[in-house]
Amino acid sequence: MVTNTNEQQELRRGLNNRHIQMIALGGAIGTGLFYGSATTIKLVGPAITLSYLIGGLVIFFIMRALGEMSADHPVSGSFSQYAYQNWGEFPGFLSGWNYWFNYIVVSMAELSVVGIYVNFWFPGVPTWVSSLIFLVVITAINLINVKLYGEFEFWFAIIKVAAIISMIVLGILIIFFGIGNHGQATGFSNLWVHGGFFPNGITGLLLSLVIVMFSFGGVELIGITAGEAANPSKTIPKAINQVVWRILIFYIGALAVMLTLFPWNQLEQTGSPFVEIFSKMGIPAAAGILNVVVLTAALSAYNSSLYSNGRMLHGLALQGNAPKIFAKVGKSGTPTAGILVSSALTLVTVAMNYLVPGKVFVYLISIATFAGILNWTMILITQLKFRKARSREEIAKLKFKLPLHPVSSYICLAFMAMIIVLMAFMPDMRVSLIIGPVWMLLLYSAYAIRKGAAKEEIKEA
Repeated sequence: MVTNTNEQQELRRGLNNRHIQMIALGGAIGTGLFYGSATTIKLVGPAITLSYLIGGLVIFFIMRALGEMSADHPVSGSFSQYAYQNWGEFPGFLSGWNYWFNYIVVSMAELSVVGIYVNFWFPGVPTWVSSLIFLVVITAINLINVKLYGEFEFWFAIIKVAAIISMIVLGILIIFFGIGNHGQATGFSNLWVHGGFFPNGITGLLLSLVIVMFSFGGVELIGITAGEAANPSKTIPKAINQVVWRILIFYIGALAVMLTLFPWNQLEQTGSPFVEIFSKMGIPAAAGILNVVVLTAALSAYNSSLYSNGRMLHGLALQGNAPKIFAKVGKSGTPTAGILVSSALTLVTVAMNYLVPGKVFVYLISIATFAGILNWTMILITQLKFRKARSREEIAKLKFKLPLHPVSSYICLAFMAMIIVLMAFMPDMRVSLIIGPVWMLLLYSAYAIRKGAAKEEIKEA
């Protein structure tokens, strides 16, 4: 039986508020916190908590900018659609394809560390084998109907959240009472005795913001879910307001406790600092449990990334900016072609882990950070144009306005520009300043070719 075009292109609204919040948490609480934080700690020391507070405030305003548009006009592939409608055809094309590219790279980054976590128990298993196995499993989950996907992601994220809360509670017991640490309370001195709270000064703080912003990548997945939210005008604002402060608590709380327990300057830059701290403190059971959690975190973030990639290709196809096959959805209501193609491209990670094991992650987060900054910049500019195109009466009717508009938007845009400049001072990050502009040029060329082909079709008709 052949379904009609509308049925083939319609995503099903099967996600409620708890699904949406956990999808965003799943995307944001992943490798950036459990793995990438080791690099950030080396840059800034205990002041990493301040770095996350600054980054979190910027993300809050970006999310509110997106939320203003999503609550007013909930659609699949929202970033691209809003840029397309309020800014122009090329911004819509660039925004959609760049977001897709961003999460292809994020997917690769998440997969690249899966093997490292598996090696905690099975050091003889090559990292590329672990990556391949989990890629197949997560792809299969994404091909199930969206409500069941939401359930998988909900429980993935619950494990992370429960683990972080438990870790904070255990850490506090050790800090004050020495429970689990042979009765020796650690106190708070580790926050300042090893070079001070700002051991590398303001320079370390500024440079740390680059990796911090990578860590926050994923919260904007709330905008992608708008097309499948059961009641978007209520669930999107609620999810945005709740998810930002929850992430801030989890990041700042967890890192503050960890750095209180163990000297920041004795941490290694391989593996998860959370697992390492409990291992070195002689609490192997906690270390083993945490390794389960960080593995789940990486898989959850990869799961969220693959979800968003399929939906973005679906939205681009509906605009006419991607092959028509991506507009179709399968019998389960999921964009099957978009999911399969996005999953296939992340196979590059498997090859990279085979060729250069241990060096993949830092290059991937560099590229993902540049793409993420471009995404957030386009959200902010699009929201400014969204407001400008509306009358006072229409603006007054908006249900979820960006606070301190337009000052908050301009401050966030200046912050994004600062991050790009800072990347030039970090050797491992400079690769993105080459790949990023080349990628944008390729997108412009593809857009120009598409427009030229469209004009020829009109002439022939």
